[in-house]
Amino acid sequence: MSTDFQTAREALGARLRQLRTEAGLDGKDLAVKVSWQPSKVSRLQNGKQSPTRGELTDWALACGRPDVEAELHGMLASLEMKQKNRSWQRQLAGGHRGRQEVAVRQTETTQLTRGLEVSRVPGLFQTPEYARVIFQSNAEFRGIPSTAESAVETRMRRQEALYDPAKTFRFLICEAALYHRSCPEHVMAEQLDRLYNLVGQPRVELGILPFGAQLRRTAPHAFWIYDRRLVIVETISEELWLTGDDDIKLYERAWDWLAESAEQGPAARRLIGRARAALDLP
Repeated sequence: MSTDFQTAREALGARLRQLRTEAGLDGKDLAVKVSWQPSKVSRLQNGKQSPTRGELTDWALACGRPDVEAELHGMLASLEMKQKNRSWQRQLAGGHRGRQEVAVRQTETTQLTRGLEVSRVPGLFQTPEYARVIFQSNAEFRGIPSTAESAVETRMRRQEALYDPAKTFRFLICEAALYHRSCPEHVMAEQLDRLYNLVGQPRVELGILPFGAQLRRTAPHAFWIYDRRLVIVETISEELWLTGDDDIKLYERAWDWLAESAEQGPAARRLIGRARAALDLP
């Protein structure tokens, strides 16, 4: 069983446990409600067994939460680890929270996270207000339930990993992402202040690819590399999970080549400060 499959299954199990706890039920109570053996409840919420769509529906109803049925079904779609292509329509059918729980688990099980963002600030560095706008806009675009508040809460919980001494984060951000107005100016100002303060923080290496930089390799799209086991690439319609050695080596080379042209430390701060000063604020 692949590590990434198990990570996604544990994330789903943790969500099931949370729903049960919030409903004031123990494992035996829930088992009675759905006519299961208590051991099955334990296996599902501990990530030892994969549920069916019907079992997730039963769990949601037993907890008095029919509203989370679509979210749970979306998390189940993330278990399809043998597929490289994962439809956003399926993953986000119940909103963003389920996918964010998977991201939390991926980060928890990764020591070195590397990433490239072309047009927005990486989720690990987003302020709550910036993240909220991103989630709300994406929900409107995809015509899915607006679960921005719970998604923001989960994303902020994921950011706790930034302070884990066992983890390292190395990210490249194209300078254009500092200027794209995907949120109100005051929200962008707070976001740029956060980025500015992250530069030079322990275990966080933040590089900016400036306008006009000479690149050995262009930056056609965003991607994230989790240790040397997984690359995640987002497109408009789907998410690609790449686990093959050749794919991982190729994206590592792309990251390394781009990093050669990135500004770090004080130079990165100057670029972020210049973008902050360009905002039309009183």
